[in-house]
Amino acid sequence: MTAEPPPTTGPAWSNELLAADVHAQSDKAVRVQAMFGAIAPRYDINNRLHSFGLDQRWRRAAVRLAAVDATSDVVDIACGTGDLSEAFAAAGVRSVLGVDFTPQMLDIARAKASGRRRRANQPTIRYEAGDATKLTLADQSADVVSIAFGIRNVGDAGQALRECRRILRPGGRLVILEFSEPRNALIRAANHLYTRQIMPWTATLISGDRSGAYRYLPRSVATFLTPEALAAELRRAGFSAVSSHVLTLGVCTITVGRV
Repeated sequence: MTAEPPPTTGPAWSNELLAADVHAQSDKAVRVQAMFGAIAPRYDINNRLHSFGLDQRWRRAAVRLAAVDATSDVVDIACGTGDLSEAFAAAGVRSVLGVDFTPQMLDIARAKASGRRRRANQPTIRYEAGDATKLTLADQSADVVSIAFGIRNVGDAGQALRECRRILRPGGRLVILEFSEPRNALIRAANHLYTRQIMPWTATLISGDRSGAYRYLPRSVATFLTPEALAAELRRAGFSAVSSHVLTLGVCTITVGRV
């Protein structure tokens, strides 16, 4: 999938845009695509360094909560460089399809998959370009749909959730891993210092980014739905038995909904 370049000659996310609600931008999806294309080469190393290695542990927690088995067909939306897709494959599911709309991210995911040695019970991951709000997948074609650190980046989160509901079979699960704001005031203050002051500077330095990506990312968390509001959106999209699971003192939350 391709998109037109952002309608500016500057960075994808300027200071002016970041001062407003980034989720209210009419061309948000185009800007996000340009941003992720710019940071793709150093995306994985920044994730590892700035999460202190916890990002992979969070993904494994999402796989556990998905309750997969050898008969599960998984669709990993906003799969990025494929870390969560790989975690599902390692769990021995029947199939994994990774979907993302940034070509540079998919190139890295495919390269990682081609170099991975798999056990006999691990599927080969397929990666396809796609838009979370307009999936080209059949109704009731998946047992699990996952989105890790991506739901806040889509142009219309509600429409993406409805698409997830459409492609899930009866009894299927939607598993969303996303950053959240810690409830404890001291932990929240420390988290803000790190994510809003330290991380944007160091991550930008490591990536050489000029798109504004690492200033957008904390801003997109601060202005996105709370875990409670996201759970309510899942219910509105037709999910039941919605539950929230707090990770690492509230830095992340996994939201699970069932069909």
